Amino acid sequence: MRRNLPFLIFAAVVLAILVSLGTCQMRRLHEKESYLAAVTARIGGAPQAIPADPDPIRDRFLAVEATGQLIGPEIHVLISTRDFGAGYRVIQAFETAGRKVLVDRGIIRTTEKNSARETAELRLTGNLYWPDEIDSYTPANDLAANIWYARDVAAMARALDTETTMIILRETSEADPSVTPLPVDTSSIPNRHLEYVLTWYGLAVTWVVMTLYFLRRRRGQDKGTS
Repeated sequence: MRRNLPFLIFAAVVLAILVSLGTCQMRRLHEKESYLAAVTARIGGAPQAIPADPDPIRDRFLAVEATGQLIGPEIHVLISTRDFGAGYRVIQAFETAGRKVLVDRGIIRTTEKNSARETAELRLTGNLYWPDEIDSYTPANDLAANIWYARDVAAMARALDTETTMIILRETSEADPSVTPLPVDTSSIPNRHLEYVLTWYGLAVTWVVMTLYFLRRRRGQDKGTS
């Protein structure tokens, strides 16, 4: 027993670390699930007027409604979805109540890039959102061809002379059949904590099995030399 004591202490420390890491991820899983539930409730909440001074943190996912008109040129953001395939997000300025904001109207097929779209006065509902889509792998936008590779709210606001506020369209009174809305949801919020829970607890179980196997072999060796 004394011969195994240092190893047993080491094994217990390693096991405690693995279990604590799994428990930490379990706690974070519950926190993330609660957050996602709150976001889902906010996305589907009763629409309200666009705040006078929208805040990217405070007003993220806020359900809003407004009446106005789509104006000016479009920005086309190249995307691909599982159900739709390759296409472009259509971003356009929306003039409402004496102010201009950005509206993500949804996706069009690549063949519809240069087609004319409806810009009549309309009433829309959607959610405020400030996408975080730019990383070190994002290519530079091809402004000459009007092909963007990420929704950069600040850059698009400068290009279309609007506030740095974006509404992701959910519904509109004047739907254009060539544009399919892509409402905001929680799919862009990563939640891999269950995977981490299973990983750490799985490693803990594996460590216990390996420890028992080691002790059994050592016991067998001790018997063989006695």
